Amino acid sequence: MPRKVTKSLQRRLDPDRKYQSIMVQRLINKSMLDGKKLLAERQVYSALEIAAKKLKSEDPLEVFEAALKNVSPSFEVKSRRVGGANYQIPFPIQGHRQLHYAFSWLVQSARARKGMPYDQRLGAEIVDAYNQTGAAFKKKEDTHKMAEANRAFAHFAR
Repeated sequence: MPRKVTKSLQRRLDPDRKYQSIMVQRLINKSMLDGKKLLAERQVYSALEIAAKKLKSEDPLEVFEAALKNVSPSFEVKSRRVGGANYQIPFPIQGHRQLHYAFSWLVQSARARKGMPYDQRLGAEIVDAYNQTGAAFKKKEDTHKMAEANRAFAHFAR
């Protein structure tokens, strides 16, 4: 199997039932625990409704896509060994990998919140991402700062 995920190896997802969006379907899949997809679906739909209500918007999908855009990183750092030393080398990120990080960070930071049900935590995290605050957005900012700090080693990239 090749190291890089080529177009032929990517699974084609069907859109979700309510919004007909592949992005929402990917969030549902990331939120799912122990194969309980209907529960994850219910929680994600509820979270999107909560986020839209908090922001006084009619379209939950629009809020979600804006939040996702705010959380998607454009750079990452990878370790590379050069002459006996390890360097953190910044690399640009494209497409699916950007979205993978965005979904992972959203779900991770929503699970890290305590004191309320998961759908409310996810809704609050989506609102925070929309407003460019919160743990998921901070993770993106930290990644970008790390890439910026190690920009001097960019010439080691292949």
